[in-house]
Amino acid sequence: MAKVYFCRHGQTIWNVENKICGATDIPLTELGHQQATELGKKIKEEGIKIDEILYSPLIRAAETARHIAEETGIPTREEMRLKEQNFGRFESTPRNGEEFRRAKTHFVDHYSGGESMLQFSQRIYNLLDEIKAEAKEKEKVYLLVAHNGVARVVQSYFFDMTNEEYAAFGINNCEIRRYEF
Repeated sequence: MAKVYFCRHGQTIWNVENKICGATDIPLTELGHQQATELGKKIKEEGIKIDEILYSPLIRAAETARHIAEETGIPTREEMRLKEQNFGRFESTPRNGEEFRRAKTHFVDHYSGGESMLQFSQRIYNLLDEIKAEAKEKEKVYLLVAHNGVARVVQSYFFDMTNEEYAAFGINNCEIRRYEF
């Protein structure tokens, strides 16, 4: 059966401070580097078959992918479409802010200079459609290393979600998930 793995990048200081990172390029904390290394060790120890790691161009995901690759020997490739959503004026603001919570329910809005949820979802869905075709044709397995917003879209690709479930969905730093096409 064709499958893909997804993991969120390691911890950043804005994760600790409960701020929206979005497209802002925030580096990993020391713990974030350790989390990524530990995830690489886990993948190797558990014998998880992955042919290639595709990662977001943002430093927090790129560094996470690098650490995983160092532990596993899996080749990596930057994938621009895995970049986190641009939340416009909400970047660096509290993740649990009331105004942001309301804004997330408006899927067509651009967050005053950002990227709409629909545009963001389209680019992730297009990538997943390509991966699905390749996974079935060549039996190739990818690990996608990206962001919490991307995790939300990936989850919605595989499972029906209400707007509330979608807005509330998230995964932990360096959590890995397996999805089957």
